[in-house]
Amino acid sequence: MLEIKNIKKSYKTGSFVQHALDGIDLKFRKNEFVAILGPSGSGKTTLLNIIGGLDRYDSGDLLIKGKSTKKFKDRDWDAYRNKSIGFVFQSYNLITHISILNNIEMAMTLSGKKASMRKKKAKELLKEVGLVEHAHKKPNQLSGGQMQRVAIARALANDPEIILADEPTGALDTKTSEQIMKLIQKISKDKLVIMVTHNPELANKYADRVINMQDGKIIKDSKSYKEEKDGEEYKLKKTKMSFFTALYLSLNNIRTKKGRTLITAFASSIGIIGIALILALSNGFQKQIDIFEHQISDAMPVVIMSTKSGLNAENVSSIIASESGMKKEDSENDFTDSNKVSIKTNENDSLGLAINPITTEFMDYINNIDSNYVSAILVRNSIEKKLIQKYKDAYINSEALMVTKTPLPDPCGDNSETFIDNYYDVLVGKMPTEVDEIVIEVGRDNTISEETAKILGIDKEDITFDDIMNSTIKLVHNDDYYTQRGNYFQAKIVDEDLYNNENNLELKVVGILRIKKEKYSTIGITDSNNAIYYSSKLENYIKDSASKSKIALKQKEVNYSVRDGRVFDVNNALGKYYLQQERMAVGALNTPYNIQIYPTDFDATDKIIEYLNKYNEGKSEEEQIEFINQAELINNTTSSIMSGITTVLIAFSAISLVVSSIMLGIITYISVLERTKEIGILRALGARKKDIKRVFNAETIIIGFTSGLIGILIANVLTIPINSYIYKLTTLKNVAILNPIHAVILIIISMILTLIGGAIPAHIASKQDVVTSLRTE
Repeated sequence: MLEIKNIKKSYKTGSFVQHALDGIDLKFRKNEFVAILGPSGSGKTTLLNIIGGLDRYDSGDLLIKGKSTKKFKDRDWDAYRNKSIGFVFQSYNLITHISILNNIEMAMTLSGKKASMRKKKAKELLKEVGLVEHAHKKPNQLSGGQMQRVAIARALANDPEIILADEPTGALDTKTSEQIMKLIQKISKDKLVIMVTHNPELANKYADRVINMQDGKIIKDSKSYKEEKDGEEYKLKKTKMSFFTALYLSLNNIRTKKGRTLITAFASSIGIIGIALILALSNGFQKQIDIFEHQISDAMPVVIMSTKSGLNAENVSSIIASESGMKKEDSENDFTDSNKVSIKTNENDSLGLAINPITTEFMDYINNIDSNYVSAILVRNSIEKKLIQKYKDAYINSEALMVTKTPLPDPCGDNSETFIDNYYDVLVGKMPTEVDEIVIEVGRDNTISEETAKILGIDKEDITFDDIMNSTIKLVHNDDYYTQRGNYFQAKIVDEDLYNNENNLELKVVGILRIKKEKYSTIGITDSNNAIYYSSKLENYIKDSASKSKIALKQKEVNYSVRDGRVFDVNNALGKYYLQQERMAVGALNTPYNIQIYPTDFDATDKIIEYLNKYNEGKSEEEQIEFINQAELINNTTSSIMSGITTVLIAFSAISLVVSSIMLGIITYISVLERTKEIGILRALGARKKDIKRVFNAETIIIGFTSGLIGILIANVLTIPINSYIYKLTTLKNVAILNPIHAVILIIISMILTLIGGAIPAHIASKQDVVTSLRTE
């Protein structure tokens, strides 16, 4: 069954060498009770450890059923201990934080037996040793004799062929010792039992064979065995501890240290609490922004300008950089000590001045957009509107007063609610519907600017709505406003004759507007006390009239300004741009300078963008239309700001997580020191090094999970006072809301960090020497 050939084992301490075994030769029968006697230091325990695979021999060979162990690796020795060896120790070596039933099951667990089979076999063994009624007790609830019976039951659990007993009665009284020896003697009827003892009386009374050792040698063998061959081939079955077993062991160990574990988990959770609160606030504010953007979706139009600014949601930062004149490659290295001068092309001349090709074809395309997605389209032209007024005893031109004159957006399809309907109240009168009707906007406190009062011709301090409603303004046509002198045109003096010209269109105020109280301070919407609004009918009237005027027809033919003589270089981007502006001002070019497409709701914006992108498909860069999605610009800007703030705050909080992982490493190392004996017991039962590592990794994962869970729970509790405080400051309700996905991710991060923190101690635990671990108290 078992053969030892010339085994030698030495221990070196500094320059001193102790020969524990000096050429041992032994062969054991398949079924016998062998007692090894000898004084302390004779080598008997070392021999037992080598037979059990707990220690390694220096030379010689250990043969199991004729199979040499010289080339055994760690995993082979682990499998050997689990399959073939059952240990009974003097100090019992039971795992104290699990029940005796689980102690007995452990060896079977490592060998991969099913749970039902393990439990059944463990109970049978407990019955055999007379302890079935104590199955669920912990080892420290039993007497010494009872614990040794449990150790014997555990040794028999995997039905090993060899039982190794190291002073099994050394800590027991005489009566109990007799009981244990009878039990071991009974086991030896069908197994090889090798017992180390100091007691010759017990050895001679119960053992079949007594071997005496001294100074690492065999001096006497009462029944030596010489047969050489063993007909049965020895096979190894690898052991494996499941993660759930490791988790169970760690969980039971943690239960014995609840206070320390909770304090550790709480300390580790501080970083999680900080990050969770930051994410909750970030998530909440982002939701508020999203809600806000949905609410003002019709105030965030898709804008098409007459020129390509290059402004879009993706390159806002680059536009800002380029407008500042700074490029990425600009640096102090551009400075030179040379005394030569070179000419550098001004690359910024064309910046943002590429013409947007807003053609008749494109305007038709815009007008055919699905009305389900568009509530209104606002088309603005750059035609100068010659509005004149009699104020006191003088006649004034509204252009000089810079009064804002804005056409109202035209409702599309069946969408009855326009931008104005959504955001403004009509205080008096109605909205303009005819070509000669206008409305005035007053401030939220019913104020108008001094300039607006002048253009309305009102010369008094206490102005009433009736004063405004009774006002009129004269619109003068180009041909009446300009006098032609050859190839140039000169503006007339604004006087009584021009004011009373019968061709003038008299504009009447038919309504007064004011921004709605609930819409005030909305992004992009502020009140104004300096605005005149009119319908698209008046816009088209002015456009048609101006396009037929003499000044417009002449300006359309030439590349210079017919008003002031400026010459425009059409080969230069700036020249083209200024010529376009001049033609648009006098009506020679009907291209709008601004088109605003108002969506019906937030989701409709995407449909509008998709529609505009289809127009650009297959076209060259020059032919493509550039547009600006204001909602996306705002969303990206606010999201970037929130992301930046969140990232910085999380980075600070993450420092505490790193500190926590270091602290967990220290705690795990302490646990390794505390559980050294348990490590030895598990290794003796056949656990691999990686199984030991798994046990401590499981412990750190449990602490990490607990830490993360505590952090999330505390963070959720803290959101209550935080939300209350934010509500007092901003009137926003329930801003701090932790996303459940973020909560799960944070718990996982906590587990990963604690796993990393405990990795080194777990590795140290797996490298512990088995024999040394078993001797640890």
